[in-house]
Amino acid sequence: MVRSGRERLAGTVEIDEVYLAIHDRRATQSSAGRKSNTTKALIAVAVEILEPKGFGRIRLQPIADDTSACVLPFVRETVEPGSLLHTDGSSIYHCLSEEGYQHKRIVMSGADSPAHVSMPGVHRVSALLKRWLLGTHHGAVKPLQLDHYLDEFVFRFNRRTSRSRGQLFYRLLEQAVGANPATYRQIAQRPPKSVKLP
Repeated sequence: MVRSGRERLAGTVEIDEVYLAIHDRRATQSSAGRKSNTTKALIAVAVEILEPKGFGRIRLQPIADDTSACVLPFVRETVEPGSLLHTDGSSIYHCLSEEGYQHKRIVMSGADSPAHVSMPGVHRVSALLKRWLLGTHHGAVKPLQLDHYLDEFVFRFNRRTSRSRGQLFYRLLEQAVGANPATYRQIAQRPPKSVKLP
């Protein structure tokens, strides 16, 4: 569902990270009863902020941890240089100005307004993503396929105002024809036991 060569986000963009609880469909049986296998996945979130209000396009990507080494490549790949980036006060964002971005830091600790008021875009999108995963997929998403679920959410969100359902289907088919084929075995394969999931 990702169009190759898609334009990067521009203008005013909020950037943050969010944790998702991923529940494995195969619950394990224990002496205390059934319990699900839950993994936490860290997701980088970028949201265009439209003036005077509203949200534009979004980008989502799993990252290994919340360090500059993981977050900066996501920012470079998804946001046009020269854009104004709103972030929290984390030190991982200190070098954004050197990367060619305008940077506005919003320190959340001890602030008068809560985080969802200071940075409404990333918090609204994160809440919608969690609700979508819980409502549509009952929270049962395999960590190996998380990229695909995030791509679907981004595709749907970025086209939420489209008035032509036929055009959406056409665009999806157009992108599918241009993509390399993937077999079910490739999609559903298990990782080697030595591989640590994010």
